[in-house]
Amino acid sequence: MRRWLAAAFLLPLLLAGCESSGGVKDSPGPVAAWHPPVAPGTTGAVSLDGRPFQLHVPAGYDPAKKVPLVVLLHGYGSSAAQQERYFNLTPESDRRGFLYAMPDGTIDREGKRFWNATEACCDDYRSGVDDVAYLERLLDTVESVYSVDTARVYLVGHSNGGFMAYQMACERSTRITAIVSLAGAVDNDTTLCTPQRPVSVLEIHGTADATIRFDGGTRGGHPYPSVDTSLATWRHIDGCSAQADTSAPALDLEPRLPGAETGVTIYSVGCRDATSVELWHIRGGGHTPTLNATFGPAVIDFLYPRLSRP
Repeated sequence: MRRWLAAAFLLPLLLAGCESSGGVKDSPGPVAAWHPPVAPGTTGAVSLDGRPFQLHVPAGYDPAKKVPLVVLLHGYGSSAAQQERYFNLTPESDRRGFLYAMPDGTIDREGKRFWNATEACCDDYRSGVDDVAYLERLLDTVESVYSVDTARVYLVGHSNGGFMAYQMACERSTRITAIVSLAGAVDNDTTLCTPQRPVSVLEIHGTADATIRFDGGTRGGHPYPSVDTSLATWRHIDGCSAQADTSAPALDLEPRLPGAETGVTIYSVGCRDATSVELWHIRGGGHTPTLNATFGPAVIDFLYPRLSRP
């Protein structure tokens, strides 16, 4: 803690001659620093390209130790704050010791926040915003100030945020270790997903989802693939065989459904770089299932076994 306090005290002094106000410093370099940094055990706003994001720094953060980074991606029409209330990952950040970033998408003509992920979801008014570039700058920004283990960077998204997590894995695989998508899908044109290295994938999907259907469908006239196709795409990318392991016990994530309603299917045989592809199918679950307190820990349990990679 003394080391952190010293760093927090010195950083504003070092930057004082470089910028005149809080937030991101204008700089010709690829990364801009901010001050004061968010203190351990708190959540604070970080300015970035006119789109500030929230960052939670775990209570036990030690700048001498590299820690994972988790980025939360909200659904269409939602926000970072709403998504965090839904997933409730902040307690896991403090318990597990990972940095936790919560950005917002841009606002469309209907006043709804969105991520420009695929044709189907969700840049409905064709703004052309480059959210891949924005999220990459977010990674750069956090890594410029905090001690991030760049071999353990994870994205967790819901619906439109799930689509965006897949898109980041396709386009920026060198920056992403694993993703978790609740009710998302890959681009319908799977040939557009050409990552440079494998990424572990967990798709969580309700079999009764009427918004992003388990068996695929269309949104705004644009098709999106089935859950099986999304998983098969990433099994192919990661080099996994089609051998499914269904021996893991079912999970109880949705309190409105009886018993342990969520089946677990794991594809790990043959996968390169210790990756895996998993499906948690919520039998009878909808697009926005009610989630109990086991959801957050279970998701982070999936992410944490991912091995560090060069």
